Amino acid sequence: MSTPGDAGNQPSVFYRLKNLWSSHASPTLLVEIRASYELGRLLGGGEVVGRLQMSWNELLNHGHELFDLSFPPVRGVHPSIKLKAAIVRACDDQDDALFNSLVDCDIARDTDAGHAQFAEYMRRKSVSHLKCALEHFQLVLDMCPAGHPHHATALTNLGCARLQGYIRNDLEDIDATTSLFRDALTLRSQPNHSLSLYNLTEALTWRHSKKGTAADIREAAQLYHKLLPLCPEGTYLRSIAAGENGVYYVISECNNLPIDASDEGIHLRRVVLELCPLGHQLRPRALMELAQAVKARFDQHGSIDDLDTSIQLRREAVSLIPEGHADRDAYLNNLAFSLTSRFDHQGKPNDLDDAISLHEEALRLCPIGHESRDCLLGNLGGILVDRFNKCGDSEDITRAISLYCEAPTLRPPGHPHRDTALNNIALALDTRYDKLHVSEDLNKAIVLYRRCLRLMRLDHPERHRTLYNLSSALCSRFTQTQKNEDVEEAITLCRQSLAALSSTHPDRYFSYMWLQKAYLSRHRILHDPADLSLAIENFRLASRHPTQGFPRRIKGALGWVTDAESHQHDSALEAYQVCFELFDSHVMTRSSIVSRREAATAFLHARSLPADAASCAIRHNNLRQAVELVEQGRGQQWSLASRLRTPVEDLQSANPRLAHNYLQLSKLVSNAAQSPATIVDRAATDRAAIEYRRLTGQWEVAVAEIRNLPAFSRFLLPPSYEDLQVAARQGPVIILIASQYSCSAIIVPTSGDPHHVPLPSIALADLKILKDRFARVIRDSSRMNPGESRTDLIVLLRIIWDQIMLPIVNVLEHALKLKRRSRIWLCPTAAFTSIPLHAAHPFQIKADRSGKEPCLEDLYICSYTPTLSALIRSRQLMKKRVLPSFVAIGQGQPGAGKGNALLAVDSELELVHKLVPATADRTTISGDEATRAGALSALQKNTWDLKQPYDSHFVMRDEHLTLLDIMERHIPQAEFAFLSACHTAVGDEETPDEVIHLAAGIQFSGFKSIIGTLWEVDDAVAKHVVEAFYGYMFGDLKKGGVMDCTKAAWALTLAIFFSMFTKVLVRPYSDLIYQKTIIYRPIVRYDTYSSPDCDEDVDRMS
Repeated sequence: MSTPGDAGNQPSVFYRLKNLWSSHASPTLLVEIRASYELGRLLGGGEVVGRLQMSWNELLNHGHELFDLSFPPVRGVHPSIKLKAAIVRACDDQDDALFNSLVDCDIARDTDAGHAQFAEYMRRKSVSHLKCALEHFQLVLDMCPAGHPHHATALTNLGCARLQGYIRNDLEDIDATTSLFRDALTLRSQPNHSLSLYNLTEALTWRHSKKGTAADIREAAQLYHKLLPLCPEGTYLRSIAAGENGVYYVISECNNLPIDASDEGIHLRRVVLELCPLGHQLRPRALMELAQAVKARFDQHGSIDDLDTSIQLRREAVSLIPEGHADRDAYLNNLAFSLTSRFDHQGKPNDLDDAISLHEEALRLCPIGHESRDCLLGNLGGILVDRFNKCGDSEDITRAISLYCEAPTLRPPGHPHRDTALNNIALALDTRYDKLHVSEDLNKAIVLYRRCLRLMRLDHPERHRTLYNLSSALCSRFTQTQKNEDVEEAITLCRQSLAALSSTHPDRYFSYMWLQKAYLSRHRILHDPADLSLAIENFRLASRHPTQGFPRRIKGALGWVTDAESHQHDSALEAYQVCFELFDSHVMTRSSIVSRREAATAFLHARSLPADAASCAIRHNNLRQAVELVEQGRGQQWSLASRLRTPVEDLQSANPRLAHNYLQLSKLVSNAAQSPATIVDRAATDRAAIEYRRLTGQWEVAVAEIRNLPAFSRFLLPPSYEDLQVAARQGPVIILIASQYSCSAIIVPTSGDPHHVPLPSIALADLKILKDRFARVIRDSSRMNPGESRTDLIVLLRIIWDQIMLPIVNVLEHALKLKRRSRIWLCPTAAFTSIPLHAAHPFQIKADRSGKEPCLEDLYICSYTPTLSALIRSRQLMKKRVLPSFVAIGQGQPGAGKGNALLAVDSELELVHKLVPATADRTTISGDEATRAGALSALQKNTWDLKQPYDSHFVMRDEHLTLLDIMERHIPQAEFAFLSACHTAVGDEETPDEVIHLAAGIQFSGFKSIIGTLWEVDDAVAKHVVEAFYGYMFGDLKKGGVMDCTKAAWALTLAIFFSMFTKVLVRPYSDLIYQKTIIYRPIVRYDTYSSPDCDEDVDRMS
C-alpha cells in the first residue's frame, strides 16, 4: 500500500493490518490507521485516526489502480488515503511481532497509552484523561533523554498534549509547553523542521491571545516567515498555517502593535509585509504600518531614505484602497503627511501641491459628524500654512485659521487632543503676524500657546514644539514692547525644548533657530556682545544640524550670513562657506538638471551669494579666498555633472582599480540624472530618486576612498586658488564682482597673488540700471537707419569704459605690464553678465590730436569664460585631439508653431560650405534633415559646428534642441562652435550667477571654443563677419596647416577689424562707430588657448 504526499509537510502514518477470518469463503481485512504529527520514524503506534474493514475479494477487485479511502474527522482534520493492493505472498498473522520489533516495547507502550488517553480527552473533554496522557508522555520523555534519537518526538508529543489543555483552559502553564516546542525545534534539521516550526508558532500565538505578550506575536511572525516557504500550496500544513487561526491572526495582531521605529521594529514590519503578498486582504494595512514605522524613524533621525520609503509604501497602500472604502481617508491622510515632510526636507513644490490635494480629498470623505473630521481639519490647515509661508497668498492663511477654529468645537474641554487644536490656531495666528504684523494675532497666539502648555503632559512627545513656538512669539512681542521678561522667558523655553530632545532629533534645528532669535532680539536692544556671540553660535548649530533637511539648513545659513554682515561679525566668511557647502549637497540630491535648477532658484536671497561672499573676503583682505568663494558659489547648476566628467588620467596611473570604479559609478550616476525630468507617475519618480540616491551614495564612497590616497586628498573638493590660477596661464582672468556691499574686480595673473581693482564709481543699483538702459537702447537702435546718430549707445559704452574697464586696464598696463594684443578673459558675475564689457570704448581723441583713444578690443583680445574651472576643464580636454571634422547645422524653416522663418540661414550655410576647404571632412545639415535627433547625432560625431539657435533653444525641423539636451550630452572630442544667431550668450534672469545660456551649455558639453552673441544680430552683417572669420580661420589650410580651434579669438578679432576698415571706405566715421558697437560688439568668445602667432597678425592689421 502507498500514501502519496510530501514527507516534509505530512504527518507520519503507520498501517496496522489484521486478517479476520470467518465462515465465508472470502476472509475479511481490518486496516487500523494511526498517525502522529512527527517526521521520520514513528514513536509508538501513534494516534488512531481511522479503521477500515472489507473483504479481500472487494479489495482485490480494484486491481492495480489507486483508490481513495476517507475517514471521520479527527480534531478538525479529514484524513484520507490512497491504496493500491496486490497479492505478493502468503502471509500469516505475524503483524504484531513485526511491529513490536521496530521499537522499544516500553517506549511504544507508554506512547500508545498516551495517545489513547489524549484521544479520549479530545473526545470527552475529561481532564482526568488529559492528566493520564501527560503522565504517559512524560514517562516517554524520561526514557528518551537528551541525545536519544526519539528525544525530539517525545518533546513534541508532550508539548502537543499540554497545548491542547491550555487552549481548553484545563492547563495554566504555557511557558513550559513553549519551551518543549522550542527544544524540539533546535533538534530538527532542515527541511524536516516545518512541523516543529508550526508547533512553536501555535504555542506562541495562543500565549499571546491570552496574555497579550507582544514578544510572542513578533516571534510568531518571524517563524511564519520561515515556515510558509517550506509549505507548498495544496499541502495540509499550508492549509492550517495560512488559515484564519494561523498566519492571518499573526498579521492582524502585528498590525495592532504600537509603532516601533527601531531597526528591529522595522524589520518585523517588513517580515509582516512579506507575509502579505499581492492580493492579500491585509496587505494595505501591512504597508501602512511599515510606512508609519520608517516615517517615525525619519522623524527621529532625519534619513531621507526612510522618508522616500514611507512615501512609496503609502502610495501603494492608497492604490489598493478603492473608492468608498471606510478607511480611505486615513490612507490619503498618511500619504499626505509623508509628502509634507519631504517638502519640508527637500523643498519639492510637487510634494506640497500633492499633499494639499490628498488632504482635501480626505476631508471631503469625512463630513460633519465623522469621527476623524477634527484631525483632518488640522492636517489640511497645517499644509495651507506651509503654502502660505512659501507663496504668501493670504487666502491660504485665512482658510487655515478657519479650519483650525472649527477643530476646537469638535474637541471640547476635556478632550484628550484639545491641546493640539489650540496649538494649531496659535501657530496660524503667529504665522500671520510674521507676515502682516497684526498685534492682535500675536497676543492671541501667546495666550493660546500658554493654554496648550497647561493641557500638555510633561512627557508629551510634541511639547518641545509648543515650547519653541511660544518662545518665538514672545521674541516677536519683545521687539515691539522691549519688556525684558518676554525675552528672558523665550530663552528659558528654548533651552527647555532642547533639553527634551535627543542630540540627533531633527527638531533641535528649530530650537537653535528660535534661541538665536531670542539672543539677537536682546542684543538689538541691550547691545551686549555676548548675546551676539550666542546668536551666531546657534546659527552655526542650526545650519550644521545633520538630521534636518537641506532647505531649512540653507535658510538658517542665509540668516547667519545676513546677520553676520549687518553686525560686521567675524563669522561672515564662515557663514558663506557653510551656505555653499549646503547648496552643493542640496543640489546633489536632485536627480535631474531641471530639478537642480528648481533647487537653486528656490532661495531668492541666495542669488547674489557668490558675489557677496567674494566682496566679504575682499573686505577681510583675503583676495585668494575671494577667488575661491566666487568660483565655488557660481555654477552650482554644473557642479555635480562637471564632477562626473572630471578627467582621471593621473588617478588611472596611480590606482587603476579605483579609477575604473569611479568612472563606472560616475557613468551610472550621470545616466540616472539624465532620466526624464517630468514623469507623470509620482511613484515612478520616487523610485528613480531612490535609485539615484543609492548610486550617489556609492559614488561618494568611491570618492572618499580616492581621497585616502596620498596625492589625491583634495580630489573633487572645491579648488584652491593655486588650482584656479591655472586658468590664467595664457593670460589674466578678470573676475568682475557685483555685490550689494561693493563692486570691484579681481585680476588673477599668470603667477603670484591676485590684484584687487576697486570700482568706487559704480554700485550694484547702477549696474542694474545700466543693464536695463542697454536693453532699451539696443532695441531702439535695431529699428534705426544706418545714418542716424546712436548717441545713447555711445554714452553707455563710455560709462562702461570710464567706470569699469579703465581702472582694470590701468592695473593690467602698469601693475602687470601686460603687452598690447595680449589675451585676457572676462569672468563677470551677477549684473555684470548682461553688460557688453568687451565693447567698452572711451570715444575720445588723444590729447595730442594724433588719433582716437584705443578701446578695450584695440588693447587686448577679449574672451569670456563662465567660470575659471570651465576654462581649465576645456584646456584639459584639448590634450585629447582628434582628426578635425566640420558640420554646419541650420534650420531656416522650422516646423509649424516652432518659430519664425529665418531667411538668411540657407545662404549663410552655403557661404560656410564654400569657405571650409574641401580637404576638411565637412557636412551640412539643413532643411528636413535638421531635426533634433540629427543635430544631436552631428554634435557627437563632429569637432566643429555652426548652429542656428532660437531664444533658449535651437529651432529644428521637428522639435527644439534645448539647452537641457546639450547639457546632457558629453562630447569630449568637440572643439569649436560658432553660434551664428541671437542671444546665445545671454544668461538666466532668475539665476544670473549660474551662467546658464546656450554658449555656456555648449562649452560644458565639451566644446573648447564658442562664439556667441549677447543680443540680436543683423543677418547681412552676421554674414559679413562669418565670411571674414572663416577666411582667417582656414587661411593657412592651403599651406598645409590644420583646423585649430585655438585660433578662434584671433580670427574673430581680425574679422571685426577687417569688416570695420572695409566699411570706412564707404561710410562716414559716425557710421563706423555704429557698425563697431551695434553689429560686431555683440559677438563674444568663450574659448581656451591663444594662438602662437596671434600678436603679430593683430598688430599688423591695426
